[in-house]
Amino acid sequence: MQHSRKRRFSGARVLKVAGTCLLALSALSTAHADQPPIKLVVPFPPGGSTDIASRLIQPKLAEILGRNVIVENKPGAATQIASQYVAASKPDGNTLLVSFDSHSINPIIRPLPYDTFKDFKGITFALRFPLVIGASKETPGNNLKEFIAAAKKAPDKYSYASTGAGSLNHLAAEDLKRKAGIELLHVPFGGGGPAIQALLSDVANITFLSYAALSSHIASGNIKALAVTGAKRLPDLPNVATVQESGYPDFEVYSWIGIFAPAKTPQDIADHLTDAFQKALNDPKVKERLTGLGFEVMATDGPTVDRYAVEQYKRWDEFVKKTGLSLSK
Repeated sequence: MQHSRKRRFSGARVLKVAGTCLLALSALSTAHADQPPIKLVVPFPPGGSTDIASRLIQPKLAEILGRNVIVENKPGAATQIASQYVAASKPDGNTLLVSFDSHSINPIIRPLPYDTFKDFKGITFALRFPLVIGASKETPGNNLKEFIAAAKKAPDKYSYASTGAGSLNHLAAEDLKRKAGIELLHVPFGGGGPAIQALLSDVANITFLSYAALSSHIASGNIKALAVTGAKRLPDLPNVATVQESGYPDFEVYSWIGIFAPAKTPQDIADHLTDAFQKALNDPKVKERLTGLGFEVMATDGPTVDRYAVEQYKRWDEFVKKTGLSLSK
């Protein structure tokens, strides 16, 4: 596999990002000790794509707002713990949810202790990123066309690993499976790490994950990149075709990150936050680091992310109903 650059999403890189953030924020801590910090509530443990993106934005956001900004990780219950916490928070602009594609998918899967579309106010559609279809070394094919051809010849032989039933990668794999006319066994895991390990140990054949999660394994040759689910190729994977280029022109899937405040947050506060996020996301240095990890900066206004969340809900709700897909396995 050839790459224009080899970037590794390693533990050392995560520590470097965290260290940079801490140094940048320390200068603000004394000056703004009389004001409560603005909390970016991340519904995942440290180290994942959403957490890293939040920490890359954090220092510049603090500088623009003239306030302390902290990242607070509240993982658990398929992002429900963090979402419920923010929905019930005081609507003063100091507690914000850094949400994920599960924001739109969770209402399809299960009853929630909050209303996804009434209890939040959009601040910005911050980022999106395509998924990379990765395959184990032992899986036949060096691209998606070759793998699909192999899967058609042996309908009951191959499987895909997901981060859990009802996850975006579960839905994306099922969508592609139907469009390609192949059979793949779903093997759900409790996160991206176990799904990757399933490929490394040849327990599963393919998975759909972010480039940030797969990059080091692709660079080492332990996982093959078969295709990219977005509309265009990734700069770091110029020889890896999109799913659309592989023969499925109507296939396009992006994971996304949106910023949300409690629904009753005054509009002037929401607008101020939107402006700050847009400036932080479009800062040249911040943008360069984000794009280097496979993120596409969107930096929209608040109503746009509200609309997008609804659109994604409708898309996948229709898909689940049309296909009769079980989200419990």
